[in-house]
Amino acid sequence: MKKIRQTLPLLTLPLAALAAGCTSPTAANDSAHELHDMLDRHQITALVDRLGRALDEGRFDDLRAIYTADATAKTPGGTADGRDALITQASRNHTDDKQIQHFISNVIVDLRGDAADVRANLIAIFGPAANESIPQPQYTLGEIYRFDAVRTREGWRLARVETTPIWSTGTRP
Repeated sequence: MKKIRQTLPLLTLPLAALAAGCTSPTAANDSAHELHDMLDRHQITALVDRLGRALDEGRFDDLRAIYTADATAKTPGGTADGRDALITQASRNHTDDKQIQHFISNVIVDLRGDAADVRANLIAIFGPAANESIPQPQYTLGEIYRFDAVRTREGWRLARVETTPIWSTGTRP
């Protein structure tokens, strides 16, 4: 077994040399571009994830690091122009007397240089605030999230959010 462990790295050298010889400058540039795109998509998806957490936990100041200063929102909770108005709207719609949990999935990011179109599915479940027992959901809403994302000096930020309700069940609190 010891001989195999010592010999194995030597056996991989020809494969590494072959792979290096097959990599052209164009392929290297393509790989670097693909890696850059993957990182951008990851950072944008993380923004969407952080948005869900901020809304679930009432961390509305976190929205300052998620949205641009001139961001707009159009949701069932209203329309807002500018990050401060967006934060006011979010805090008005996500109060301590109710719990809302956001399930965001299937995030698709279409990059366009320093901008991106983002689409995701959203299921929002509404219930009363928890007291001594776990409350029952009162209302469930299925929506499509659409975002515009832009690269800023601080990193990627969301510049627009719009939701399209698809279905609901129960009575909205």
